[in-house]
Amino acid sequence: MHRFYLSPEHWDPSALTLRGTEAHHARDVLRMRRGERAVLFNGRGREVTAEVVDLARDEIRLRKLHETETPPLRCRIALAQAIPKGKNMDLIVQKAVEIGAAEIAPLISERTIVDLDAKEAEQKKAKWQQIAIEAAKQCGQNWLPQVHAPRKLRDFFANAETSASPARTDLRLIGSLQPDAIHLKKILADYTEQHRDRPRNVLMLVGPEGDFTPAELALAKTNGCLPITLGPIILRVETAAIYCLSVLSYELM
Repeated sequence: MHRFYLSPEHWDPSALTLRGTEAHHARDVLRMRRGERAVLFNGRGREVTAEVVDLARDEIRLRKLHETETPPLRCRIALAQAIPKGKNMDLIVQKAVEIGAAEIAPLISERTIVDLDAKEAEQKKAKWQQIAIEAAKQCGQNWLPQVHAPRKLRDFFANAETSASPARTDLRLIGSLQPDAIHLKKILADYTEQHRDRPRNVLMLVGPEGDFTPAELALAKTNGCLPITLGPIILRVETAAIYCLSVLSYELM
């Protein structure tokens, strides 16, 4: 069955209604008709199997048939990703959703080629959030990660309001090409030995092409980030992000 996203503020299983782009996709692209079934999710773990009962010009009404709840993953992983060039950030957001990231924080680093003003940053945020929604629809993910507006690394560390901030994480990591970088397996083993449990909230920082600058790496370390090695082969930015999320998912989920 086709899947559609219904935001939490519009989530009402007793009166399910698709509007805007979701209604357009169902009615004009998929050509859905009365009596057909669809799956609706709210990005917070709730999912409803529903039947189309009315297709109006600007909305589609559905009747709930069955409702389920998906528990969150054991570990909440936040990806703080320096924006790469081209459309690679689109790919990173898509794959982060598929792997199970709970939060995505795009970063503007000193070596980031992209230069954004406030308006452009909000436009990028909206675009990447929509990519996250489409990815969640396709892969069956009922927990939708929040995508933040791009910001500089110093501003990211100064913001303690989001769950991606270091102040609200158990373990903070940063991919590094420097010789002092440690293998993730050792870091996780040391954490487990010290805390008698695996971390439940992890922040993973991944740099841009050319890596973070020494000053940015020092700033991350000052804010509690442990440098980890991604192996002897230098990875492309999008590969590094997928690699880090995959390993953390395997070890901690």
